[in-house]
Amino acid sequence: MNEPFARLDHDRVARQGFPEVVFASGKTPAQLAAIVAEFTARSNRALATRAHAEHAAAVQASVPTASYDALSGLIRVGRLEPPSGMSRHRVAVCCAGTSDSPVAEECAQTLEWAGIDIRRFYDIGVANLDRMLAVEDELRAASVCIVIAGMEGALPSVLGGRVACPVIAVPTSVGYGANFGGISALLGMLTSCVPGVTVVNIDNGFGAAAAANRMLRAMVAAAS
Repeated sequence: MNEPFARLDHDRVARQGFPEVVFASGKTPAQLAAIVAEFTARSNRALATRAHAEHAAAVQASVPTASYDALSGLIRVGRLEPPSGMSRHRVAVCCAGTSDSPVAEECAQTLEWAGIDIRRFYDIGVANLDRMLAVEDELRAASVCIVIAGMEGALPSVLGGRVACPVIAVPTSVGYGANFGGISALLGMLTSCVPGVTVVNIDNGFGAAAAANRMLRAMVAAAS
């Protein structure tokens, strides 16, 4: 890379089990394209989050194998090779309502890029608990549950009381005015009465996926 606008961390995957991922927002299409091209040249893989169509066009002009998904905002090249034993695990990606789908897809598609088996459970929010209870057995079979919700953020507490696996809660900015752009969901999840629920930042589907990857890699290492 000729321009000094980025110093890429090519060794992060060795340290953390997950490579550096590019946050596209705030970068020009040309900058993002140069960064993705550099990662692809080094490792045949790259992942960028929060990308828009102009970002994607620039990246695909220099890296034709790159794919772009407008809902999740992800640009993906290749994939991360999972460790042996990862196939024994599955992550349940759950969201309360269809409006939470962009954050849920950022999470789900990041996990897929990391070679992790996932199952989507969408629109199972607390407005009708029968929808969650109908899939409860499948949720209990997961190694990790990621639970994405806006409004008052109640779903992680409800689901967290029904499963034994780690639960990662993701508040979203979905909701009416008193939701305060996701603050109400965030605070509800942080103050959950269910012990052991882990909470990431508002709309941070990628962060939840990265946390699940760490948990699963630790499980795989402990079993080897």
